[in-house]
Amino acid sequence: MSDTPAVDEHTMKLGLLMETAQTQQELVDGSLQRLQAHTQGLDAVVREEIRRSVVAELAEVVQESTRAAQALRALRRAADLRALWWSAVMSCVPGAVAALLLWCWLPTPADIAALRAQHAQLSAAIARLNDSGARVQMRRCGEPARVCVRVDKRAPAYGEQADYLIVKGY
Repeated sequence: MSDTPAVDEHTMKLGLLMETAQTQQELVDGSLQRLQAHTQGLDAVVREEIRRSVVAELAEVVQESTRAAQALRALRRAADLRALWWSAVMSCVPGAVAALLLWCWLPTPADIAALRAQHAQLSAAIARLNDSGARVQMRRCGEPARVCVRVDKRAPAYGEQADYLIVKGY
């Protein structure tokens, strides 16, 4: 029987050791479960914090893009107004240049009236000259280059000595 108490002591030690190991295992399992729960909680907290950060950043991006869109619309309106103004100016410039050239080159109504009066005087003078023989065709004839006129040979001669002839064209 001396072997029995020693076995019992070893069995007892082994049993205690196994019981301690099982207790340690349960403690480790409990710690692992708490660690996993804590990790899952941390994961949720981190995800929520990331989500909040992303939402805040996206809100800022939306605000900035809205301001940029408004600035671009204002710039477009300004560019449209400038293009409209330049189009109006550029369409008026050729007309203004043409009007200026016409104003400089065309005679005034007073000039036109003076030219009409001068034309009437010149027409009257031409009529008087035609009546007094301005249509006579004269040239230089012969050696001494004497003045001669073209006469109408079919017309009769006039004067006491018949030395006057009708000039051709009268």
